[in-house]
Amino acid sequence: MHGGVLAGWLMAALCAVSGASCLLRARTGTPQERRTARSEALMGFGMAAMALPAAVLTPPEWAWAVYGVVFGFAALRALRWARHGGHHLHHLVGSLAMVYMAVAMAPAVAGAGGHAGHGAAGGGGTGGLPLLTGALLVYFALYVLRSAGHLIPAGTAVAGFAGGSAEGVVRGGGGDGPGGGSELTAACRLTMGLAMFAMLLTL
Repeated sequence: MHGGVLAGWLMAALCAVSGASCLLRARTGTPQERRTARSEALMGFGMAAMALPAAVLTPPEWAWAVYGVVFGFAALRALRWARHGGHHLHHLVGSLAMVYMAVAMAPAVAGAGGHAGHGAAGGGGTGGLPLLTGALLVYFALYVLRSAGHLIPAGTAVAGFAGGSAEGVVRGGGGDGPGGGSELTAACRLTMGLAMFAMLLTL
């Protein structure tokens, strides 16, 4: 199997598993936690569909419009809660990034027919704007580093940093209340952040 196709399959599988995990989390917790989990599940499944290798699935041209509408609606919902900060703001950025990628990957924009740039194995050369793509890459790179920090055991972090501030770095910033900083949640967010970064690299 070609390396790029394998990478696309791997990314699609990881995003799908993350989306399924988020759906399971959406069954319990506070209303805010369930809403957050549903938003993350939508993001995971959406990225899984986008990451499918071009050799496996060639979506119809209207599929990109569907992506744009679905995640545009998700962005509007996230905007309602983004004023509270925390992870709601990240959902807004993520949804807008999905709309941006859907527009950039659309055949009418990307050119060359088909679905150029589809998934991690798409090969780049789509219709993205370099400055906007670069800004999103920086954002998701920082987000991945922050999510990885949540997976560091508190004891390890405290040993390496000043006690109070290290604990704040490890435990803070989830914005989703109790359970928002659990290892599974952080791992899912790290996976989707990495997938988003990799997909943006193809633009």
